Amino acid sequence: MDLSVIIVSYNVRHFLEQCLHSVKKASENIDCEIFVVDNNSADGSCSMVNLEFPEVDLIINHDNRGFSAANNQAIIRAKGRYILLLNPDTIVEEDTFSACIKFMDDHPDAGAMGVKMIDGKGRLLPESKRSMPTPRTAFFKIFGFSYLFPKSGLFSKYYMADLDTEKTARADILTGAFMFLRSEAVQKAGLLDEDFFMYGEDIDYSYRLMKAGFKNYYYPGKKIIHYKGQSTRQEDLNILGHFYRAMLIFVRKHFGNGNYRSFRFLIRLAILFRAGLSLLRRFFKKIFLPLTDAILIYIIFTFVTHTWAAFKFGEGYTYPSVFTSVILVFYTLALVMAVAFFSGYRIPAKVYGTFKGLIAGTLIILVVYALLPLHLRFSRAIILFSGTLSLLAVPLWRLIISIASRGIAENPFVQALRTAVVANPEGYSNIRKLITDTDSRNIICGRVSICPDDLREDVLGNIEQLRDIIKINRIQEVIFTTGALSASQIINSMHNISDCNARIRIASEGEKYILGSRYIAPAGVVKQPDSSHSFRDRSVRLLRKLF
Repeated sequence: MDLSVIIVSYNVRHFLEQCLHSVKKASENIDCEIFVVDNNSADGSCSMVNLEFPEVDLIINHDNRGFSAANNQAIIRAKGRYILLLNPDTIVEEDTFSACIKFMDDHPDAGAMGVKMIDGKGRLLPESKRSMPTPRTAFFKIFGFSYLFPKSGLFSKYYMADLDTEKTARADILTGAFMFLRSEAVQKAGLLDEDFFMYGEDIDYSYRLMKAGFKNYYYPGKKIIHYKGQSTRQEDLNILGHFYRAMLIFVRKHFGNGNYRSFRFLIRLAILFRAGLSLLRRFFKKIFLPLTDAILIYIIFTFVTHTWAAFKFGEGYTYPSVFTSVILVFYTLALVMAVAFFSGYRIPAKVYGTFKGLIAGTLIILVVYALLPLHLRFSRAIILFSGTLSLLAVPLWRLIISIASRGIAENPFVQALRTAVVANPEGYSNIRKLITDTDSRNIICGRVSICPDDLREDVLGNIEQLRDIIKINRIQEVIFTTGALSASQIINSMHNISDCNARIRIASEGEKYILGSRYIAPAGVVKQPDSSHSFRDRSVRLLRKLF
């Protein structure tokens, strides 16, 4: 047998389905077996694989065993001369496997190889090739120097920035999203280290392959799409803990002795520094809206109080300090808590929930006001005027935030996306229906034909003209269909328009849903973040893992 493909999946049903379709096409003329190891998914992944891909060898775990352990389950059963570790959020070209097999056959010294990866926007992923994370290289990466100086051979050595991305080259480290392995090398290097639950196992294994006498190669002759991080797209602090814990394990394992001992403290410090920054960033993101709302609302109450006092009692009159320092604070907190109750702080925050919360909070304050002793009822007018101004100011603040920083608040005035669909007539019709059924904000500007001779009324141009179509028609989103387009056409087109500032999505087989950085699920199903544990509890668990 030539190839064994191993895919570890966890709650990414739609991405997995699209991945398997591409894998199936890429393995048509190859003696190939496909394994899917499911780590206790709760989204119907196993049923989908069982019904739609009966030829796949499905291994079902009843708990999440982690990436390394799950891969090992299939590796020990693999019969191929080569083994491919593949992420479920990837799409491969039709000739990817045959090209990789030929490359490995032509390079008998290769223990593993990787290909050029692009993300869901068509941009090159720098982790397609990486160098050995020596203490200095890792230090620059963890402290963000590689981000600040992406072209520097010194500061961005982690991503081998000095090498041409279009040329085949030796690469110390390959990514586990697409790691094409020689079975002989696996037998010599052993299984993946199961101490790495998630992240870091690819760095460790690439290093072990080199220590076993093999070479690792970066081969840009083939490209794949890697949506990147779909299994972990929720900002779960447990995931953050696994990431930094993996770094610590690698440092202890490979740089714990000899000349590197003096660097261990610095690397550990850098890792803990980044972990702390990540915790602070997540904490700040959670409290930013409630905190700024509270400040804004308190300012409004204070302004209305002084204005009303001057209007009602004359210049120079002030309310007692208990009103300004205690009761106004209570009013402010009541409004913020009411907004929170109506999900006004669920990111991205929606103005509708904010409106309901402010109205409900104002009514609650009025009810409480009526129940207060007479000496604490200072002014019902202050409550009404402040509540009304808050109804104007807080949504306006949301609008400003949504313009300045995406992802925190929703812009209620955002215009519908001008969309072009790359498809044949049937696929185009299906996409239009899907977008209508899911109430998506899209203006379908027309179809991009696959064949230059297709000149029907709805056609804007053909796929070779896609860049010009985006520019001339002010297209903001491009949707590719997989029914009549090959994976190679999609990947090459995505890469070609990666600098056009257009959102890119790919429709599934039969146009049942559309995938991208975020996806449209059938019948408008939206996956909500796990809220079963508090931020504080998850922070404590993370710090325990790091220390």
